[in-house]
Amino acid sequence: MNEELNMRDDSAREASMNRERELATAFVDLADTYAPGFDPLRLFHRLVHTCRGLLAVDAAAVMIADARGTLKTMAATEEEAAFIELMQMQTGSGPCMDCYRTGRARSVPDIATERERWPALVPAMSAAGYRSLNTVPVRLHDRSLGALTLLNARTGHLPDGDLHLAQALTDSAALALMHWPTEPRGDDVVTRVQSAIAAKSALETAKGMIAAYHGLPVHEAGRLLADYADGHGVSLADTAQALVGRTMELAVILDGNENETAGS
Repeated sequence: MNEELNMRDDSAREASMNRERELATAFVDLADTYAPGFDPLRLFHRLVHTCRGLLAVDAAAVMIADARGTLKTMAATEEEAAFIELMQMQTGSGPCMDCYRTGRARSVPDIATERERWPALVPAMSAAGYRSLNTVPVRLHDRSLGALTLLNARTGHLPDGDLHLAQALTDSAALALMHWPTEPRGDDVVTRVQSAIAAKSALETAKGMIAAYHGLPVHEAGRLLADYADGHGVSLADTAQALVGRTMELAVILDGNENETAGS
């Protein structure tokens, strides 16, 4: 009996240590703005995938407000068109916009009860298989920059610990954004946020160009572009901008990935 209890204690301690290591790695990754090829696209990608990996959520997306106060999706764990459209529905109204405007977290434990408030969002969420939503502000000190959305296929509130962790991760990402060496260099919040949004816009344009050139779905084009940047140790934002600016040939993306695979 004692041996069984000891084994359980050891297992619990090991799980706790693993969790601590995962948390430490997550915060280091989000704060590592001086890594080769760092750019805001990677930063926000890490944020949403870290949240899905560490928290009790099924999907995550992060949105940042442009100069007009319109939310733009910067990264999402799901690439399906339906999911992106679901995020776009909240650019003018919805819990994400409420969170951004107030700078306070919002919890919607059962989206079906909010049909009168958000008549377009509720059926779209239900159709996509999500039944509850939590959102925390992307903020720099007291300034709200956007919102992180956490979706679940089940109803109910997220544990308080998960919400606190989501906020801490999001705050860390916002702080890292302010250390991003933009070009031309800008030290104010507005410049960096607008530079991040411009980088995301260039990425979406580059994905469309690659998809059309190679006859691929857009999500596959995005994967090839990310793989190319990873494989060559270059910034994803810079690579996308080079493609959009026609200083890099579209054929290089597919050819570069094929050559790397052949050489491995």
